[in-house]
Amino acid sequence: MVIQQTLKKQQKDYKRKYLASNLKRNWTLYTMVFPGFILILIFSYIPIYGIVMAFQNFSPGLGFFRSPWAHPWYGHFLNMFKDYYFGRIMTNTLKLSIYGLLWGFPAPIVLALLFNEIKHSGYKRTAQTISYMPYFLSTVIIVGILKILFASEGPIVSLAAFFGNDMGNIFMDPNAFRTLYITSGIWTSVGYSSIIYLAAIAGVNPELYESAVIDGANRLQQVRYITLPAMVPTITILLILSVSGIINNDYQKILLMYNPAIYSTADVIGTYVYRMGISGDAGTGGTGIINQSYAAAVGLFQSIVSFLLLAIANLFARHVGETSLW
Repeated sequence: MVIQQTLKKQQKDYKRKYLASNLKRNWTLYTMVFPGFILILIFSYIPIYGIVMAFQNFSPGLGFFRSPWAHPWYGHFLNMFKDYYFGRIMTNTLKLSIYGLLWGFPAPIVLALLFNEIKHSGYKRTAQTISYMPYFLSTVIIVGILKILFASEGPIVSLAAFFGNDMGNIFMDPNAFRTLYITSGIWTSVGYSSIIYLAAIAGVNPELYESAVIDGANRLQQVRYITLPAMVPTITILLILSVSGIINNDYQKILLMYNPAIYSTADVIGTYVYRMGISGDAGTGGTGIINQSYAAAVGLFQSIVSFLLLAIANLFARHVGETSLW
């Protein structure tokens, strides 16, 4: 017994000395990390306590600690599934995400393959820089550009009218919203997203291409049998992360683009939570009632579904291939 206590004390002393030595040796690195750690703690971890709102009849005047608990505790979630607009927002959310995934996910892969085929270094750098630029524009600027281009007297509408096609006010057309949202999203992100695929391509051993040329493989065959297999681990990881975001949309962009005329196709979970929890506009007519507990329940439901999708996609990738997040 005495020997065990002595060994435990020695282990504790060793760990304490090792920690002190490590802090003394790497104090500059810890100093650099500390502000970021504090920011993450304050703005990412402490607000997690706000989840309790989903199980309360929250009142700002009473706060988290004194607001009464909802009875039954699942009441807000049950009301969510019974909500008249729940089917609409789920359909819109899934359609926007799935269409965006089908069209937007392959786009940077194709662009990276095209960049890799450009042999002139100056032209390649110029093309890459141009493709990156839209990513650094704010969402407000992107939506502003779209509204200028598709205004009633904008260049695209005027050009279409010149050829006899009356487009009208496209921002008031529910059928045009998804096309605008998805294509503008691809335009802004495709160049920047291709960087990680270019990095994966850069890791391919050039000798593989030389051997393929000797064996008589053309450029398309080299891409199919060398470049694409080298990109598969990267593609798998990014696809898993993309699948987990199927129930999430860029609601900030949607808020800037939409109006009551296109709620039928533009209203998603994120915008619905905003209207219920902040603006109090539950539908096209608006009720003026702000239900923050209900909005928190909808947001919690969205987070849980996203985590489940992530776990399922990761499990599927692990069984099908050799690459997964965990």
